[in-house]
Amino acid sequence: MHPARAWRGRRQRYVLEGEICEGCGARLFPPRDICPECQRPARTPYPLSGRGEVYSYTVVYEPPVGYEDQVPYVVALVKLEEGPLVSAMLTDALPEEVYIGMPVEMVTRVLHRQGERGVIAYGYKFRPVLRAAVPQAAQPIPATA
Repeated sequence: MHPARAWRGRRQRYVLEGEICEGCGARLFPPRDICPECQRPARTPYPLSGRGEVYSYTVVYEPPVGYEDQVPYVVALVKLEEGPLVSAMLTDALPEEVYIGMPVEMVTRVLHRQGERGVIAYGYKFRPVLRAAVPQAAQPIPATA
C-alpha cells in the first residue's frame, strides 16, 4: 500500500461510522450514498458504538500474502448493537475460545506491515469485552478473644 493511500483512509480505519437513511431510518455500515432498503439518500453520519456480538466466524489457516505471521486467526461477522453487520478480524482470543453470541468490542490494532521499513497499516478489529475487575466483598475481621 502506498503511504499516501494509507493516510487518505485513516479516519475510516480508526472510527466505526455509518450513515442513517433520511428515508427509512436504516443505520448503514459501511457508509453509502443510497440506502439499499429504500433507495433514498443516506448521507447523515452516524457514529457506531463498536459494541456487538459474534454473529458468525471462521478460522483462517491459509492466509493471503502479508498475513502469514498471524495464522491461525479468526475473521468474524459482528452484529453491532445498532444493527449493521461488520466483517473484521478478532483479536485477544484463541480460535477455540470464540463462540456465536460472544460479546465483543472494537479496538484499533495493526492489520499488517509492509516489511521492516514499509507502511504499518492500522485498522479496527474486535476483541472479547473486557470485564471490569470486581472488588471482592469486604471480609469481616474475626474478633479475637
